[in-house]
Amino acid sequence: MILECAACRTRYLVPDTAIGPEGRTVRCANCKNSWFQEGASVAALVESAAAPPPPAAAAPAMAGAGQQAADGGNGDYDAFGYTAPFRPRRNPARRYTLIAAAAGVAMLVGVGVISRSGAAGLATQLGLIGTAQSPLRIEQNRIDRHDLPSGSEMFAVSGRIVNPTGQKLPVADLRADLLDAQGRSVYSWTITPEARVVGPKGIVEFRSATLDVPNNGKALRLSFLGGAAG
Repeated sequence: MILECAACRTRYLVPDTAIGPEGRTVRCANCKNSWFQEGASVAALVESAAAPPPPAAAAPAMAGAGQQAADGGNGDYDAFGYTAPFRPRRNPARRYTLIAAAAGVAMLVGVGVISRSGAAGLATQLGLIGTAQSPLRIEQNRIDRHDLPSGSEMFAVSGRIVNPTGQKLPVADLRADLLDAQGRSVYSWTITPEARVVGPKGIVEFRSATLDVPNNGKALRLSFLGGAAG
């Protein structure tokens, strides 16, 4: 196979097997121009492999000035050998695997940052961390339920979140469930605390109001999102 550089028109004589049926990227030793060389057909490769090698003097004669540019004139550099400047074709499956692994590491780092920054509410809603083992306690005040002049009914809830430990802890959002006489949830909403972090032996207050809850609601259950009731 004779290759010709489109940039400087230098020509090279190489065996078909050096390119392969799938082709490969080559580089001109004269001007450093690179291009993708299409491979020979399978039949041509079989014929080339079965043919006897040409005489030693034939290759320089056909390559001419191109062969001299390829080896730099000293014979110790083969521009079309299986080493540089040839580059193997990249494996896309391996690249995608590396990208997926990097994304997984980035997600783990992001979870750690969210947990340490006290953004527990966001992390819990995303399902990244849970609060089932949280030592925080929820203390609920008396429910304020009354009619408004507009004719709507207001249902107000307030209380505080108590940290009985000696460590600073993140505070997640609260879930309020209004239960019927059989203990089934008939209405629910989310309550955001006034702070995302509570200090040692500290408290964080919360309050929320909603309108027109179902009349069959008999009891209120408060719990941390993703965890058990306090």
